[in-house]
Amino acid sequence: MAAIYTSLSLHITPEKFYVEACDDGANEVLTIDRVSTEMTLTGRKDIPPSAVTRPICGIMGTIRLVAGMYLIVITKKRKVGDLLGHVVWKAVEFDVISYKKTVLHLTDNEMQDNKSFLAMINHVLNTDGFYFATDYDLTHTLQRLANTSPEFQEMSLLERADQRFVWNGHLLREFSAQPELHRFACPVVHGFITMRTCCINGKYFDWNIISRRSCFRAGVRYYVRGIDSEGHAANFVETEQIVQYNGAKASFVQTRGSIPFFWSQRPNLRYKPKPQISKTGNHLDGFQRHFDSQIITYGRQVILNLVNQKGSEKPLELAFAKMVESLGNGMIKYVAFDFHKECSRMRWHRLKILVEMVAELQDEFGYFLVDVDGTVQVQQEGTFRSNCMDCLDRTNVIQSLLARRSLQSQLERMGVLHIGQRIEDQADFEKIYKNAWADNANACAKQYAGTGALKTDFTRTGKRTQWGLLMDGWNSMIRYYKNNFSDGFRQDSIDLFLGNYAVDEVDLNSPLREPKDWKFLTLPIIMVVAFSMCIICLLMAGDTWTETLAYVLFWGMSSVVTAGVILFNGRDFVDAPKLVQKEKMD
Repeated sequence: MAAIYTSLSLHITPEKFYVEACDDGANEVLTIDRVSTEMTLTGRKDIPPSAVTRPICGIMGTIRLVAGMYLIVITKKRKVGDLLGHVVWKAVEFDVISYKKTVLHLTDNEMQDNKSFLAMINHVLNTDGFYFATDYDLTHTLQRLANTSPEFQEMSLLERADQRFVWNGHLLREFSAQPELHRFACPVVHGFITMRTCCINGKYFDWNIISRRSCFRAGVRYYVRGIDSEGHAANFVETEQIVQYNGAKASFVQTRGSIPFFWSQRPNLRYKPKPQISKTGNHLDGFQRHFDSQIITYGRQVILNLVNQKGSEKPLELAFAKMVESLGNGMIKYVAFDFHKECSRMRWHRLKILVEMVAELQDEFGYFLVDVDGTVQVQQEGTFRSNCMDCLDRTNVIQSLLARRSLQSQLERMGVLHIGQRIEDQADFEKIYKNAWADNANACAKQYAGTGALKTDFTRTGKRTQWGLLMDGWNSMIRYYKNNFSDGFRQDSIDLFLGNYAVDEVDLNSPLREPKDWKFLTLPIIMVVAFSMCIICLLMAGDTWTETLAYVLFWGMSSVVTAGVILFNGRDFVDAPKLVQKEKMD
């Protein structure tokens, strides 16, 4: 495998960017013409002495905005740990550099649009959770990497990467077309990675979690639900737990993803918008496409559907069960578990019911295991595909329990745990384990819902606490605000970054400048004025109590009626995406 360069310097002149490979023995320089945008390979002798030089950690790629092309580079990285002898980095700071030396050629409106698009790109880059390695393929599981051909092994990181998990794939499209540039292209995954060296019984082993977030049908909580026409599920995350001990290595893979048919849950100012199942989409076709790809990639599928089996979530559960039955695929098993009902009134011990229900299936699936000689001992033959409504809080709790059960077997087989010992009794490791899975929950939740996960007190401590309930209430309020008043911008940012929306430099009708409906400003002002007058009338009583009561009732009713009208027209008041096509939003 051709590793990408680990040490780079960026030299900037008014005409060109020069990206110099500084690795030992390297002499290549990537030259980018700032006028023609052409990329070529040259040597160090071509770098002019007058160039302004700065070190960079990697190239994320290029993107076209209103002002022209921009180069996106990683300017700061932090070491996460070592995976099978390869360093894994977290990209923590970035820079977006314009090819153009000035934006004076733009009109005022174009300047404003360009500024908005730059803010979107920076918003995605500032979302925590971008990781890369220069000599290891982070996009594939250990099992997939072990089952590859010699030709695959010779490919560059960019060529061989699983495109589902390359978040800068669109930004690297020009690099992809020129194989000679691949050593400068840095494929980046988005999600969560933790790497810990742990000790049980005096035996040290490496324990890792890698969560890879798919860039297909990516987006934010209420604007991206269900699947697309290709069968890609919203908020799809592949989570791999890896153990290394004395040269042996094992992994256990699980997936999560939105309920895989066509449904939506657009924000409308209500705390919990009612889910809507599409009446026009070919559900079974999309459903089959989704599971066909899952079976090819992961083998047998056990669906763990954790949604409520009553209320607004019930139709989704019934439709999911019906589709599995209609598909009639023996490779798919459906298990419904009403998480909230079973664990109501703090009865979290009842989660064992689900774990015991699927224990036999988990034993059949097994896990991937390679011994010290590099011989594959066991292959994982199926995965658990967990989901709740958001595939965040309930899902993560269940995944952590299944991962612990797999880890118990792996550590026993590797000789770390003695026969009869249980992971739950290893206090130091159990604390590391629970906190890491809670951190995984928070990372996935922030990327999709905008806040940390709920129910992490159970993941961290093994029990539900009153403080945890308070924190869940706080996070729920923040989610409500973000989902209604800032998620449109977040969705636009992701669509722009991933190439779902392309900026047209000559487009005179920018979607960013669409005027707001009159109701958007008028009704909130009326409501605030009416409510303020109601308070003033209460504080400054009239000559008689009847006069005061009349004023209070008038202004109070005005504020209530206006609030009702706003709520009825809720979709007009939320922050909706501007860049996506209308058919994608319906």
